[in-house]
Amino acid sequence: MSNRTLNLDDTLYRYLLDVSLREHPVLAELRTATQTHPRSNMQIAQEQGQFMALLIRLLGARRALEIGTFTGYSALAVALALPDDGQLITCDIDAGTTTLAQEYWQRAGVDHKIDLRLAPALQTLDSLVAEGQAGTFDFIFIDADKAGYDAYYEHSLQLLHPGGLIAIDNVLWDGKVAHPAEPGDADTRALQLLNEKLHRDERIDLSLLPIADGLTLARKR
Repeated sequence: MSNRTLNLDDTLYRYLLDVSLREHPVLAELRTATQTHPRSNMQIAQEQGQFMALLIRLLGARRALEIGTFTGYSALAVALALPDDGQLITCDIDAGTTTLAQEYWQRAGVDHKIDLRLAPALQTLDSLVAEGQAGTFDFIFIDADKAGYDAYYEHSLQLLHPGGLIAIDNVLWDGKVAHPAEPGDADTRALQLLNEKLHRDERIDLSLLPIADGLTLARKR
């Protein structure tokens, strides 16, 4: 019995996956393909992808937005959970990794649900607001450059309807956020400031979950 979150050693983590993970075959193939990429640590954990898919279904989400695509694992997990007429807009600037992503989206038969925007994320977000799409999104996932997180969060609040959900990745940052940031470590400091801001933000309901590298859920009031 414990009244705090358990530490997961390798044996317990393997057990967690064995008794709970239901990974789509194409998701598993994409995860394996991404492991050879030099920045493979940027991919979300498989249990996080499944959790996000469950959130999509619980919300009854039809319109989703993702800031940071990489090789497309999280986008694929979300798109598989969306209804057939649902839409995910995903933002990135890397044509190389997103080419791999598009291959697997097509193989999974969900490419018609995904609108990839290759441009700086703030440019895409500003365009969505200018197009009159404020207040129209059900779910937004932020997983991009950490220095940009605060701006992405503020834009997300504009684009989300009341009752919609923002999920923010890497908020525990391998434990670094719990210690003073090293000089020049802008990423850690940006995450610390955002975590503190969210804790005080009365515009949202908040929960920070110790899943993978830390996942904050912020429900717009």
